[in-house]
Amino acid sequence: MQPSDPRAADSGPDSEFTRFVAARWRALTHTAYLLTGDFHEAEDLVQTTLAKVYPHWRRLDPERAEHYVRRSLVNTNRSRYRRRRITHLLLPSLPDTGPVHDDGAGAGGVDVYDALARELADLPERQRAVVVLRYCEDLSVEEVADVLGCSVGTVKSQASRALAKLRSRSALTRTYLPSRSAEAR
Repeated sequence: MQPSDPRAADSGPDSEFTRFVAARWRALTHTAYLLTGDFHEAEDLVQTTLAKVYPHWRRLDPERAEHYVRRSLVNTNRSRYRRRRITHLLLPSLPDTGPVHDDGAGAGGVDVYDALARELADLPERQRAVVVLRYCEDLSVEEVADVLGCSVGTVKSQASRALAKLRSRSALTRTYLPSRSAEAR
């Protein structure tokens, strides 16, 4: 059954987990896409994360479940990133990892999410996680610090550095990056 299958919500003792997955699949996949820069890797990341979370689901506080899953998603991505980096260091040449464009805009069209994912992919992993959680997921600085297990000051400094890098080279700056005044909040 697919996560969006309505029959899944009514079956068995794990219906609460199934309902959560059905309700949050799209948002989790979107976050994972921004973290990985690749739709297929994003789906794999979400599936891996949910497989890791499932055995602990019954012990989770329902009000903190999403926070737990989001933190697990970021941590699973960190592990994936480390493994991938080691593999790249061991390969004689890097495989082609360029994005595949199928945005419906015709030849030469640029999908905003694809462009954003490419820009985010050039950031260090921690800065990417901060930007995605803070500005794409719209979490507060305190919530991002809690998800990443770091201080509020670390979130602010990582966000500032990441946004400075993105502003210095990004065509998305005027439209999609927060202004310096919004960054201070």
